[in-house]
Amino acid sequence: MKINKFLSSYALILCTLLYSCYKDTPAASAGEPAAADALSVVPPASSYSVPLAGNGYVTTLAPGGPEVITANGLGNWTNSGSITSVYFRLALTGTLNVSVRVKVPSGTSNIRVTVNGTAFTKTITGNSYTTYSIGSVNISAAGYVKVDLQGISRTGGYFGDVSDIIISGAATANNVTYANDAANYYWSRRGPSVHMSYTIPSGNTAEWFYNEMTVPAGEDKIGSYFMSNGFSGGYFGIQVNSATERRILFSVWDPKTGTTTLVRKGPGVVDNTFGGEGTGGQSYLLFNWQTGTTYRFLTQIKPDGTGATLYSSWIYTPENSSWRFLATWKRPNTVSYYTGAHSFLENFLDTRGYLGRKVRYNNQWIRNTSGTWIELVNGRFTTDATGTNDQRRDYAGGLESGSFYLQNGGFFANYTAYGSTFTRTATGIPPSVNLSTLP
Repeated sequence: MKINKFLSSYALILCTLLYSCYKDTPAASAGEPAAADALSVVPPASSYSVPLAGNGYVTTLAPGGPEVITANGLGNWTNSGSITSVYFRLALTGTLNVSVRVKVPSGTSNIRVTVNGTAFTKTITGNSYTTYSIGSVNISAAGYVKVDLQGISRTGGYFGDVSDIIISGAATANNVTYANDAANYYWSRRGPSVHMSYTIPSGNTAEWFYNEMTVPAGEDKIGSYFMSNGFSGGYFGIQVNSATERRILFSVWDPKTGTTTLVRKGPGVVDNTFGGEGTGGQSYLLFNWQTGTTYRFLTQIKPDGTGATLYSSWIYTPENSSWRFLATWKRPNTVSYYTGAHSFLENFLDTRGYLGRKVRYNNQWIRNTSGTWIELVNGRFTTDATGTNDQRRDYAGGLESGSFYLQNGGFFANYTAYGSTFTRTATGIPPSVNLSTLP
């Protein structure tokens, strides 16, 4: 089927313009899930149909290639240089049988299907959906399986329309994981968002929160939001918006009643409102931040004495050797200090959900209302509904080289159980910042 790529991409473009359509906080996942193995929403069966609509990506797009994933699967498959990849997770080893459900509008097509590196070729024809047996491979370890589709030659207008990969065999006897909730394919294709919540010791009312964040080399995929300072009602972090644009982003949500308004902002900072999954005030600074560099984030939240609360954020950029002010937002009908301290990692482009990303966080501190700095060393890992509904399991978090880390996307094998807790070694080094001289 020929697809109008403008129409199929409209929702994606709208969401990208907002930079974060999802109110992504640890509270986004309701309840306390059990282990993922016990949560599998795909019941055991003799075979499984893995829809490309929720599990496929055009991972290699030839120059000018029109290939696209739609609600029906792979469309516009015309270019032999393009590759579409489909992913599903198996918990068992043994034989995996693979078939493809496809129709060819006219003529005959020769295609290549590669399963975990083993290539098969098949000749397909017929303008009605038909299931073609492709071949069998041995699965030697639990984890994600990748199936690549590539055209070789065709006599018709395009190679065909592919709706599903059909799998069976000993490796699929149970505990098979793939996205099967059609109403949420957009979210499952984005991949699971992951969070690390920090425990504030009892008896402290936090006014300031400080965190240090490093994005390792190669983990800065387009569409990534590395969020450092999360709080009840907003977040502060850095994004990769395109191959040529990066941002520092600080947003505060509107309360149930009233509108968040800007009090002041720093030089070069853009402010506007945002919508989508809620509304609020957004401020960002175009800044070409770098991987491997540790950035320091500082946020203050305090009531203003009139029934509203002020939210302010700064970032220390080593490139400039200085603290840079983002903005102060006023949230009406809210009386709060800093609560819900957390960090998160998300991908906001559904076409980029097959790529992995990772981030490290270290040296978390709060400054309480008495003026004392308190180090936070305990973290709790959670994921969003894409993970808790078992649509994907490429989510992880924990400790690495003394720092907390978060990881998602890329269809890696081992995942972290929801609710896992971690304790890092205290640094004992409070933030080196003069609060009275901040810009």
